[in-house]
This record gives sequence, structure tokens and C-alpha cells, in this order.
Amino acid sequence: MTSKEKILKQYMIYLDVERGLSENTRQAYERDLRQLTIFLTQRRTDFTTCEANDLFLFLLRWKDNGKSPRSIARCNATLRGFFAFLLEERIRQDNPSTYLVTPKLNQPLPKVLSEATMDKLLLAGGESDLALRDLAMLEVLYSSGLRVSELIGLRVSDVSLEVGYVRCLGKGNKERIIPLGDPAVRAVEVYINSLRKRLCRKLESDILFLNVHGRPLTRQGMVYILKKWGKTHNLERTISPHMFRHSFATHLLDHGADLRSVQEMLGHADISTTQIYTHLTRKRLLDVFKKSHPRAD
Repeated sequence: MTSKEKILKQYMIYLDVERGLSENTRQAYERDLRQLTIFLTQRRTDFTTCEANDLFLFLLRWKDNGKSPRSIARCNATLRGFFAFLLEERIRQDNPSTYLVTPKLNQPLPKVLSEATMDKLLLAGGESDLALRDLAMLEVLYSSGLRVSELIGLRVSDVSLEVGYVRCLGKGNKERIIPLGDPAVRAVEVYINSLRKRLCRKLESDILFLNVHGRPLTRQGMVYILKKWGKTHNLERTISPHMFRHSFATHLLDHGADLRSVQEMLGHADISTTQIYTHLTRKRLLDVFKKSHPRAD
């Protein structure tokens, strides 16, 4: 497998675990990137060395080939996401997709778990010892809205059980402090004082959440744990780490949190990214109104 194939595979895993995208969407993104690879090869470059003009010409070819605005918008999103990933992973030192213009289309609302479903997932534990770790992770995810990469990168020193907060480094190495609810604090405390000591064995690690070998969890491992937890608790839909992040933001807004505070806790650089949750909240209110008000129809 070439280094470029490894990078593409790594990015597909990122889209699955970190972004929680469906298999169909991931396949579409992969097709776009493979077409980009062919195009760049014809221009004697690749995605590690190409420039902004190469990407403009690639999108222009799509337009000339009669692609729909939605397909062009998706390809644009593919390029933006992929090159942002390369920059974050330090595979590139710049982002040539910065100035690409995206056609305005309706943005799909994020998938959110209801409060009742979240209670179902978090109130019931599991039968194995590892359930202590899994419950602690899920409580922290829902209590903080962390990205999965931020969660698996947490160190014991990043969590203050006495004060009730977690510190993490987000995108761009920006540090933020997020409060933790009492259930999350209790779950982490139980995990640290019991199971984690056994998982560490002779390995010295400050990483908070460890696998059965005492090593840091991977993104793939986190997805597997969530899928297994969902099946154990008879959840019909497949859950992803990003669903917890979406649910965290939506439930905060549902209960009166202000948008700026949610933006800060999520680590969004631009408040427009956070505003999609207000659209979701308004939709939920409208649904409640239509179901409940006698003169809604």
C-alpha cells in the first residue's frame, strides 16, 4: 500500500469515527478523492503538493462535465474536509482549498438522540468490568460534547474531579475548559479508582481511557464500543460519537443555554457552525406545537 493509499484510508476512518458519516457518504467522498488523484497525476502533482489552482481546475472540469450543483457542492466539501485533515495531521503545511467557493444548499440537520434514549443508555450499566470504562466515556462525551479525538486524547491530569471540569486541546491546539456533570464525575472516579489501575499494569501512561492492553484507545475502538453498547441496551439505531456531541449541544439549547456558551464548550471558531443546532431546536419546537396545540392544523 502506497503512502497516499494509507492517507486515504486514514481519512476514511476519520470520516467514520470522528465525523460519524454514513457509509454511502464516505464512499461518495472516496470516489471524489480518487478522481482528484487521477486528475492531479495528469498534472504531475498529488494532494500533498498540489496548489489552489489545481483544485479550481478540478472543480471547473466537474462543471464542464455537466455535474449538478449538489454534486459540485459535495465535491467542494470533500476537498475542504480532506485538505483541512491533511493540515491538522501535519501532512501538509497549508490548505489549498481555503478559497474554494461552495454553492449554497440546504444543510442537513445533525442526528440527535432524545433525552429519554440518552437516559436509557447511561442509567443502565453493563455486565463486564470494561463497562465501568465504557460508561465513564459515554458520560464524559454527553456531559462535555467532546470530539472523539479529544476524548481518547484526554489525560488523567486533564480531569478535575474535585471541581468538576475537563480540559482539552481542540482544533488548532486551542485549549478549552468544560464543566462535567455529577454523573460523569462519579463514573470517571469509579473507573480511575478501580478498573484503570488494573488496565495500566506495568505500563506507565497518563492517558485516561485505556484498552484491555493498557494502551490508548483508537477511533476505531471507540466506534466498536459504542456499537456494542447500543446493541447491549437494545437500541434500534446505530450510535456514533458525534451523536453524543450533537445531543449535548441540542439538549443544552432545549433547556435554555445561550448560543455563545454552547459555541465555547463545543470549541467552534465560528458561531455560524453552532447555529445549526438552533435550527434543530426550532424544528423540534414546531413538531411539539403541531402535535400538541388543538388549532395547529
